Amino acid sequence: MLHIAIINGPNLNLLGVREPHIYGHLSFDQYMAQLSERFPLVHIHCYQSNVEGELINYLHSCMGKMHGIILNAGAYTHTSIALADAVSAIGVPVVEVHISNVLAREEYRKTSFISAKCVGSISGLGMDGYALAVQYFVDFLASKTS
Repeated sequence: MLHIAIINGPNLNLLGVREPHIYGHLSFDQYMAQLSERFPLVHIHCYQSNVEGELINYLHSCMGKMHGIILNAGAYTHTSIALADAVSAIGVPVVEVHISNVLAREEYRKTSFISAKCVGSISGLGMDGYALAVQYFVDFLASKTS
């Protein structure tokens, strides 16, 4: 079984109620039920924190346990060199995901300290960005074992 961690940063616990015109009406738990149904052979581990250090600690805990990580660091994307360093240090492939198109938003959101440390980045495709990232890991890891 494939083990993938989805790590969400600050304010993503408010999905479904926070700015639904940007982030949609589904809570993350509702979306996770759909995602688990869509990928029954993938064990998806979810974690969310509004605290930078807790996100770093969880990234560290993924070493040797996860085949891949999907990281939506929220606003920490644009401010946290420490999160970027953690992504770089753990040796687990990471896909950066953003629900909104960060390049079409405020100027300060156009900088990501994390992107360069990731195998890829998905932005602006809504919650489906998570599914695309899971599919990437399914395909990528299948190609490594065949």
